[in-house]
Amino acid sequence: MKKLIDIANSSELSSALCTIVEVKGSAPRKVGAKMLVFENGEIHGTIGGGNLEKRVIENSLKQIKKKKSSLFTHDLLSHHNMCCGGLVKIFIEPIMKTNKIYIFGAGHTGNALANLMGNLGFEVYIIDDRKEYIDKIKNKKINKLHLSYKEILPKLPFDKNTYITIMTYEHSHDRDILSYCIKKDFAYLGMIGSKRKVRLTKKMFLDAEICSKSELEKVDMPMGLEINAEGPEEIAISIASKIIKLKNSK
Repeated sequence: MKKLIDIANSSELSSALCTIVEVKGSAPRKVGAKMLVFENGEIHGTIGGGNLEKRVIENSLKQIKKKKSSLFTHDLLSHHNMCCGGLVKIFIEPIMKTNKIYIFGAGHTGNALANLMGNLGFEVYIIDDRKEYIDKIKNKKINKLHLSYKEILPKLPFDKNTYITIMTYEHSHDRDILSYCIKKDFAYLGMIGSKRKVRLTKKMFLDAEICSKSELEKVDMPMGLEINAEGPEEIAISIASKIIKLKNSK
């Protein structure tokens, strides 16, 4: 099972693990047999082949879309015209990808956001080149990275489950990080700032041909939902709310 889980986690595709949990009578595989089904129909392992396996793949694709586990009962003779004639119960469990969030900037708002996202099940990474700010973070759920932004960016993995928030202490740092991340895969990319900062950033990026207008439109800036937030905690809540809304709308 661990090998199949490792295969699932190494892929960007969603998948489901299918496990035979009960067998009555004659069947092609025993209890414990497993098969991994990816959202594109690709499989690893087998639960018996034939019409049974074809139906299990179809069921798996539906459960991946629903993001819901379920138990399926198969009468091999009456359901699948398989002459072995036994009964097989198969548990299908979608393997959910872990959402990770990179928080660039460990100031008051970054710290508040990191605590919120950690409690919401995200794998949290907070990045800052100021050791004194990183050291203030005591939450063990948070991964702390004390490195310069230019040093850490090439080392970070990006994929479609990556959420990126930019809120450093320098506008130039924010723009450097944004220019790097905007070309990567991401689920969410946002930058904090005033309307003037956002307007200037967009002009600078387009004038310098750093990215296209359509790429800029994918960036959430100013970052977060408009809730008239005041103070670091409320701003963090507005950002977290925007991220959760996006995550749950997929």
